[in-house]
Amino acid sequence: MTLQMDLPTLDDYPTRKATEAALLYRKDPTVWGTAEDGPFTDQELRDYDARGYAQIEGLVTDDEVRTYYAELERLGNDPELRGDERLIVEPTSEEVRSVFEVHKISKVFSELVNDPRLVERARQILGSDVYVHQSRVNYKPGFGGGSFTWHSDFETWHAEDGMPRMRAVSFSIALTENFSHNGPLMIMPGSHKTFVSCIGETPEDYYKSSLKSQDIGVPDQGALTCLADRHGIDVLTGPAGGITMFDSNCMHGSGGNITPYPRSNVFIVYNSVENACGTPFAASAPRPEFLSARDFTPVGR
Repeated sequence: MTLQMDLPTLDDYPTRKATEAALLYRKDPTVWGTAEDGPFTDQELRDYDARGYAQIEGLVTDDEVRTYYAELERLGNDPELRGDERLIVEPTSEEVRSVFEVHKISKVFSELVNDPRLVERARQILGSDVYVHQSRVNYKPGFGGGSFTWHSDFETWHAEDGMPRMRAVSFSIALTENFSHNGPLMIMPGSHKTFVSCIGETPEDYYKSSLKSQDIGVPDQGALTCLADRHGIDVLTGPAGGITMFDSNCMHGSGGNITPYPRSNVFIVYNSVENACGTPFAASAPRPEFLSARDFTPVGR
């Protein structure tokens, strides 16, 4: 019997298949729900639809920030995780860069991904129940936290994980203050309306190098200049405890951190249960489950 995920699927967002990059119109809604479906007001939904992101200050309490930061530190110092594929170090040092699948490693973060403050907003934006496509903690330590080059998450999730539609939303929970100088998140507001089709075939097991430094599935300089000229660049600063949620196709990145001050966060990706990943659109095999979950059980229920 052929599983549904193995059947050929129309690809509305072709990437890594041509010799030239292209800018393609988005074919999916940004907001799938309504003001009656959750905590966002109608105006807040319109703002999210226009910008592709929203910031919510103080959604997480100071006590919770301390709890999450302590758990982030514990994971980064756990000797049992050294050598585990889910722990990623900086490309130029042994400093921890990220730890993935934290909602399965940690009871603290398992509770967080089911928190109604997050789940209800994700359901409202995506118009359905949601599951965790990916979770991680990012460290970006002082004096050496590396950069994350400009990219659209959806391009990778579509090409390498088999995510069909732009129906996922990411939550970044700040565990330290985001200054303008310690490598904060930068987003091109409105860029989520354009899909950048990238060049270059996906190497086998590409995730092993791309988690440290990505060079396939990233936009060319011409496309980035076009989007920046059209939309500008927002630098997202704010205190610990704030949350930034953004559309899967937002063009975003962050610079390196040469200050003494870390820029650490918890990162959770919710995907619609109606948008479950199948066969990759531009890779020979899906990435491992710690990067692309194959358990589509709804959270928060």
